[in-house]
Amino acid sequence: MILASGMDVASVCIVFGLMQVLSGLVYGLPMPVQPLKAMAVIVISQKLNPDILYGGGLAIGVIMLIFSLTGIISWIARVIPKVVVRGIQFGLGMQLSMLALKDYVQSDGNLGYALAGISFILVLFLLKNRRYPPALFVILLGIVYAFVFKLNPSDLVGGINFNLPRWHVPKMSDILTGFLVLSLPQIPLSVGNSILATRQTVGDLFPDRSLGVRKISFTYALMNLLSSFLSGIPVCHGSGGLVGHYTFGARTGGSVIIYGALYLSIGLFFSHAFTHIIQLFPKPILGVILLCEGLGLMRLIRDISAHKANLSLAILVGLLAVNLPYGYVVGLVLGTGLYYWTEKKFAGLPE
Repeated sequence: MILASGMDVASVCIVFGLMQVLSGLVYGLPMPVQPLKAMAVIVISQKLNPDILYGGGLAIGVIMLIFSLTGIISWIARVIPKVVVRGIQFGLGMQLSMLALKDYVQSDGNLGYALAGISFILVLFLLKNRRYPPALFVILLGIVYAFVFKLNPSDLVGGINFNLPRWHVPKMSDILTGFLVLSLPQIPLSVGNSILATRQTVGDLFPDRSLGVRKISFTYALMNLLSSFLSGIPVCHGSGGLVGHYTFGARTGGSVIIYGALYLSIGLFFSHAFTHIIQLFPKPILGVILLCEGLGLMRLIRDISAHKANLSLAILVGLLAVNLPYGYVVGLVLGTGLYYWTEKKFAGLPE
């Protein structure tokens, strides 16, 4: 998004890092903050002016604030059945896994395959180890790989500088354009994955923690209302990131705070070396992380596997989400309709 739209590196990294830290502090869980996916795809493919992105972020922030304060999001959460949410999680898991295998793991050729293979073995070996979580070793391996094959330390030293985020007040024309072009395609995905699926995933991974959709929607809104004025990218929470942090050992908000501090450091002191900094996280390593996130999300479907009709519906929703334009909204609407239709049609019949 930074490269496609010409956004200010320092502003994006500082604001993104700040949102991570605040999320970790507010929730006390590895509640991630991540870019809005539909908006990102549109911005990258159409190379939109960043002012439109800021306007779109402000627009969706206002929408989510209304959803939260009025209770609309709670009504949506009651209407959308759990089996459809499982389908959204399953679809996102498939999408992340395919992205990892097609675009990331194979990006560095044979060296990339070797790096990904070693990383995956480390993850399997340390998956349940609370004392030595796999993330530390996988990231360290990626950094060593980067300095051996990709980076010159002098490039990082030469890029040291100090920056603060740029203040920006979105114009009404940019807000309206951003709403139509960016916010409307994003809303169904945000409702399905960022809010409903995230709430469900918190319940799956942290059954002792009660978390409502209104709080998730509220912090979602506040993050975008703030970032739009600080030249940051629009962001959300997400079930995929939550599963990723959990899979690699995180159980508190500390992992998100550490993650955010990394981005804050890059934005404050190393924004001029951004193109070099990102080499510290090789694509094959990111591919393994995405693959683990994807598989973790897909595994959540297990709790409905005994009910064939629900399992079939969840898989259908997932396939629709992955394979159709606006697949998440199609999956949400069609899956919910089919659920209530079958429930009504077969009501009173023996199972």
